[in-house]
Amino acid sequence: MKSKNIPADIRAKTIKEAQNEINDIIENLENKETKLEISIEKYNRMMQLNHHVQDKFKEKAREISQVSVNKNKEKKS
Repeated sequence: MKSKNIPADIRAKTIKEAQNEINDIIENLENKETKLEISIEKYNRMMQLNHHVQDKFKEKAREISQVSVNKNKEKKS
């Protein structure tokens, strides 16, 4: 799934907000009374949220790596 396919409302969420919504969806999916169509929609949204969280973690890892590289350059100077 590409980031451009993630809805804007999901892209605007913080990692914590996305994780909270994922937890809410999981609770809803565990409810046996939820209709199949709704479960499928919620599952797809959960997958989009999960992809968004993964993208955010990758972004943070790149930022941390860049800061580390910059500090190493400063030490060598």
